[in-house]
Amino acid sequence: MQEGFQGTRGAVHEWGRWSQRQGGRRVTEFTCGGFVVGLVSVHTIADGLGAGQLMNAIGAMARGLDKLPVDPTWARELIPNPPKLPQGPPPEFPSFKLQYYTTDLSHADISKTKARYFEATGQRCSTFDVSIAKAWQARVRAIRLGPREPVHVCFFANTRHLLQEVLPKDGGFYGNCFYTVTVTSTTESVSHAELVDVVRMIRDEKARLPARFAQWAVGDFKEDPYELTFSYNSLFVSDWTRLGFLEVDYGWGSPVHVIPFAYYQFMAVAIIGAPPEPKKGVRIMTQCVEKEHLLAFQQEMKAF
Repeated sequence: MQEGFQGTRGAVHEWGRWSQRQGGRRVTEFTCGGFVVGLVSVHTIADGLGAGQLMNAIGAMARGLDKLPVDPTWARELIPNPPKLPQGPPPEFPSFKLQYYTTDLSHADISKTKARYFEATGQRCSTFDVSIAKAWQARVRAIRLGPREPVHVCFFANTRHLLQEVLPKDGGFYGNCFYTVTVTSTTESVSHAELVDVVRMIRDEKARLPARFAQWAVGDFKEDPYELTFSYNSLFVSDWTRLGFLEVDYGWGSPVHVIPFAYYQFMAVAIIGAPPEPKKGVRIMTQCVEKEHLLAFQQEMKAF
């Protein structure tokens, strides 16, 4: 995602007005005294954690703190850089007509699914696991591809913890440090499974992350995991609840709400966020199905 909006507390229930332009910038001010901040983030410079860390550093400076919460570290040379594979054809960017849809998963429904998963496996799962399992299964059921058609859900896992020996111990790395995780199954398997079984698929693939990242780091791979394929049978998921966006404080407290603003029409996406306080649970913001599949997707997301 390239842009996100933040509003200070109390700023989400009233229409705002545009202030005068100053130096090419515009600020939305609300009658209650709140305002909106827009951020453009380029992923070739930093991943979500890096962008969140930078925003929190800017907030600390705006509040006049003498020391940043975490000292920034450039150190791009510390990240593995295995030999590149021979360059293939340029990627294809299909143009879908993807529809916006936002819905909330209640804290109670998420907790029930976690409990069912624990009963079935004796292991715990996360809110992230439940959220992407629900979104993926709902989408697969809605788009109704052939029963044996492969379907994928892809997310980007932080790998800083796998580089503890080389990265600074106190954190601070602002760049990219993630690895792509792709879960693949068939339409039939995902559609007919219990939700806890879809959670299990996701957790099984997450468990393979350390080994696959280690293989990639030493050049032991046949396909570049960062060369993504954009097709209608793939869903890309991003979790914004742990990136630091919700904690940014420019001097007026943390944001009421943080949302993605720009999507790509060639990429079916679901963003996991938090609903405005004091509501609990998860807000899932999507642009992942075309109009003919939107109603079915909405119904599936609401059926827990």
